[in-house]
Amino acid sequence: MNLNYIKPDEWKIIEEGFDKENVTASESIFSLGNGAMGQRANFEEQYSGETFQGSYIGGIYYPDKTRVGWWKNGYPEYFAKVLNAPNWIGIGVKINGTTLDLNTCKVIDFSRELDMRNGVLKRSFIAEFDNSDMVKIESVRFLSMSIQEVGVIRYSVTPINFQGEVEFTPYIDAGIVNEDSNYDEFFWEILDKKEEENEAYILSKTLKTGFLVYTGMKIEFELNDYIINIDKESEVSDKKISNSYKTEVNSGDTFSIVKYGGYTQSMNHPDAELFNVSKRRLNEAAELGFDVLLEKQQKAWDKIWDTADIMISGDIKAQQAIRFNIFQLNQTYSGEDSRLNIGPKGFTGEKYGGSTYWDTEAYCIPFYMSTKDKDVARNLLIYRYNQLDKAIENAEKLGFTNGAALYPMVTMNGEECHNEWEITFEEIHRNGAMVYAIYNYVNYSGDLDYMASHGLEVIIAIARFWSQRATFSEDKEKFVILGVTGPNEYENNVNNNWYTNYLAKWCLEYALENIEILKEDYPEDFIRITKKVQLLETESKVWENVAENMYFPFSEKHGVYLQQDGFLDKELVPVDQLPKAERPINQKWSWDRILRSPYIKQADVLQGFYFFENLFDQEAIKKHFDFYEPLTVHESSLSPCVHSILAAKLERTEKAYEMYLRTSRLDLDDYNHEVHEGLHITSMAGTWLSIVQGFGGMRNFDNTLSFDPIIPKNWKSYSFKIKYRDHTIKVFKNHEGCKFYNESDTPIDIIVSNKTVTIQNTDLVIL
Repeated sequence: MNLNYIKPDEWKIIEEGFDKENVTASESIFSLGNGAMGQRANFEEQYSGETFQGSYIGGIYYPDKTRVGWWKNGYPEYFAKVLNAPNWIGIGVKINGTTLDLNTCKVIDFSRELDMRNGVLKRSFIAEFDNSDMVKIESVRFLSMSIQEVGVIRYSVTPINFQGEVEFTPYIDAGIVNEDSNYDEFFWEILDKKEEENEAYILSKTLKTGFLVYTGMKIEFELNDYIINIDKESEVSDKKISNSYKTEVNSGDTFSIVKYGGYTQSMNHPDAELFNVSKRRLNEAAELGFDVLLEKQQKAWDKIWDTADIMISGDIKAQQAIRFNIFQLNQTYSGEDSRLNIGPKGFTGEKYGGSTYWDTEAYCIPFYMSTKDKDVARNLLIYRYNQLDKAIENAEKLGFTNGAALYPMVTMNGEECHNEWEITFEEIHRNGAMVYAIYNYVNYSGDLDYMASHGLEVIIAIARFWSQRATFSEDKEKFVILGVTGPNEYENNVNNNWYTNYLAKWCLEYALENIEILKEDYPEDFIRITKKVQLLETESKVWENVAENMYFPFSEKHGVYLQQDGFLDKELVPVDQLPKAERPINQKWSWDRILRSPYIKQADVLQGFYFFENLFDQEAIKKHFDFYEPLTVHESSLSPCVHSILAAKLERTEKAYEMYLRTSRLDLDDYNHEVHEGLHITSMAGTWLSIVQGFGGMRNFDNTLSFDPIIPKNWKSYSFKIKYRDHTIKVFKNHEGCKFYNESDTPIDIIVSNKTVTIQNTDLVIL
């Protein structure tokens, strides 16, 4: 596989030339989504080569029975799988009776283009058959941002050197099976099939979870841009509806099929109305027509890019990369529905189950609350609030009491469904990320009402967990937290992971702080909450004692906090001394060897320094960065962004830029040789952070917005916008200085490089 086959372009992802080795990777990279559904960039026509068929619907999942060798008490009964949904994009194509298949015909001038500015996927090529007949193929496809239950395809065939019969066979295939099924099961039950003229519908029901989905298609035809009618031949099987249409086409004429398709599902509509809604959506789309839908698509993306875009001058690969990351984040989550969240692969694959991880709270919320209305980030918090009862239930299964909550490592509905013991039982730091997200949101938005309406309940339940999970060590005369895994998953079952202990201490202190705030400022809400959760005054004393006496492993010799007890017993050989042939170690080494090594998968101690940078001085950040970064292999997609931000904080611009390129082009350049499995969606928010918090130096501590911009030497300039409370601020930086423009109606005070600056409404400040 050519790992660098994507052509540089500011607004487009471009693939030129057809290589069978790149098909599954491109299916990931060129994926489409609209927040409600998404699909890999599979070919519409038949392809007999290696392919990973994938279409997914937000919120639809199946509880696949956990597959483990040794069952342990408290183990999750299932691993939630985002379901590979019925395929509506398929269009069989025959030319004079010969099937069009890029795996068997000669492919000339192949080009695939993802237009990120407008959310449109285009593909064109010339196919030459064994008899030397040649046809030009062009397809244009998008998932509508204005009618989120609909997508549309225009697929065109132009004979080049012959005239003859062209046959289109659009179909719905409801028999798609998940690639990641634990027991090779089919997760759907087919309940009904309907046909009406040039329309077809299949009703499917998920096993166990009982979600109902109508998949529909509506077909139109054009010859040289004029609508024509063609009789069809229908074929219906157990799981598939196909309609075939044939016509004679002259050389140079263009025969096109326009296919409207999509899903309506029972999360959004009453069961009895699903068919009517599906039919209505497709008819609405067809009445508007392809061109009007495309115009609406462009306007919808214009609105998104107006706030979300980051412009980089002088580095086209960096520019392409950041827009790719922003584009995919907006395709994955639009924020209107608090029942949905952001899976690590989004709508681009099935690895990790497509479920919710702590990535959302640690990385994604800052992106959404800075580029969209605050309600979008608020909905991500409400998602977790609505699952608080399940988090309490999860903790009870592990022996915790009194309303203590342990949020799941992986979930679709609030239940833990991760099937690796060292993650399920040990990686409890995720609980701290839930609290940090609330802090981050309230601190940034100023929405203290959220703390009163939702936040404090979650924080109290998590504080109860930490106070019970910590145990008092008579030997150390401190509270310790034993048997954990930190963010560095190359260490399991360790004692006193510094990041976990520090988060626990901070969560307890933050709970105590907000109890006092609500007592004073929201007395009625405070009384309501304390009654609901049965909060006792004695609990505060316990929390205070645990927080004040938490143990943190520290090396006097190195002047750094240790990742965990015993870390210095390892042979501390820097990563740059490892042979390249042994990288990545997660693919080349045994797990035993990895566990005994000092190598760090992703920021662990440094994750804490990133979160709580304002609580440490510059020298401490420098010492810990210099100690841990040389031992970090960055084999998690979430690793480079944190290191980029901290390197920028330390004014190590080259290191920050190196890590930025790694996080931003992780999938485009397939650093980890796994893009065929899907994109790393949640880490893409870290790419945005690398510029805004890294190079832009944006911080929001102590209720104050501040910036300390730097710029990589090979960039001419960069700019971005953020929404902050009731303001929209544009930041521009070049090598001569920086500019801040207040696009709002009221003035705002900011701090730039430790100096307070007032920007008047609709005014520009040049520094």
